[in-house]
Amino acid sequence: MNNLIIKNAAQIVTCSGFAGKRGKEMNDLHVIENGTVIVTDGIISHVLKQGETIPVNEADYNVISAEGKALLPGFVDPHTHFVFGGYREEEFSWRMRGDSYMDIMNRGGGIMNTTRSTREASEEELFAAGKQRLDAMMQLGITTVEGKSGYGLDKETELKQLRVMRRLNNEHPMDIVSTFMGAHATPAEWKGREDAFIDFNIHEVMPIVAQEKLAECADIFCENNVFTIEQSRRYLTAARELGFKLKIHADEIVQFGGAELAAELKCLSADHLLQASDAGIRAMADAGVVATLLPLTAFSLREEFARARTMIENNCIVALATDLNPGSSFTASVPLLFALACIYMKMSPEEAVTAFTINSAAAIDRADKIGSIDVGKQGDMVLLQFPSYKFLPYHVGMNIVETVIKHGRVYQNLKLKTHN
Repeated sequence: MNNLIIKNAAQIVTCSGFAGKRGKEMNDLHVIENGTVIVTDGIISHVLKQGETIPVNEADYNVISAEGKALLPGFVDPHTHFVFGGYREEEFSWRMRGDSYMDIMNRGGGIMNTTRSTREASEEELFAAGKQRLDAMMQLGITTVEGKSGYGLDKETELKQLRVMRRLNNEHPMDIVSTFMGAHATPAEWKGREDAFIDFNIHEVMPIVAQEKLAECADIFCENNVFTIEQSRRYLTAARELGFKLKIHADEIVQFGGAELAAELKCLSADHLLQASDAGIRAMADAGVVATLLPLTAFSLREEFARARTMIENNCIVALATDLNPGSSFTASVPLLFALACIYMKMSPEEAVTAFTINSAAAIDRADKIGSIDVGKQGDMVLLQFPSYKFLPYHVGMNIVETVIKHGRVYQNLKLKTHN
């Protein structure tokens, strides 16, 4: 049954809105105390304040009594690489002894290490591992996730990753927004021929992805010693012509002009942004590009965090994401994400909640459908075991999500539960 009533929640943290929020708007969560939410046929049909009469026949609905608990929109993770083969635990120990991310990548580790393992993995192996990761993410309150290819770097494996994501989207409760990232790195067989590799992606792979509708977005790693500004512009422009929405890995390692390029091309989002310039930040704000920040990655790499405060004060739409991947961020820890955003990036709890709900929905062009508790949106919500959203960063590193609601269906420990 997709009919559900959540009664008398201590807080309904609606994050109300149908577009990404900027500046001071990010602090307004539109909280309703002791309210009730009704989901009918998987869609939110009523958001009631305390004392308002329930206008439906409760016998036709599952009912949850939510006294003493906070209800929030389901979390939206707009940047992950969750379909991959193999692991890189050895490289983590190398980083701990002082080797840099780019040093490891330049000697055949990093993305290329995962590429070898992903090419060798069967579709069934990738599906099983991807499902296991989605299960874990859903238990943390994530109800929609973006997934990137980019660990194939050849036609066959890129398509294999995207087909696995399509199958998971069809078979798993979580919604998956797929992104084609054929230009994640240059594989060994194309070294020294980066321009030709971009052409290969544009002419040989992208058209198949578009024809089979395997991805909504296209992404590229625009970075020193990876892909240049001009290569990134060419790749993303071609992607737009084929109907893809644009995303970009920008200014992660050095200040490179990626944020400015994202603004020029009016990308949906620019991600990482640890080294984004003041001019790039202002340009993204003016162009409406979502700044997707990945604090778990900076933490894992021992890098300075992205300048969230500067971006918010310059009127950027700021989102948060886990960047789950086997190298630089082998985690989808929502509790740690909130703690780092508030403690180290100096975001308020309200800004962090906005950044991982309505703004992260905007980063995948879904703010009209998910990311807030508004009438007409999908019935995707999380119920916390505490009465306030402020426990998310405060109860450091602990998962406080008690119940996950997806399309009006109730999941606890990822088992479908019936409430009477």
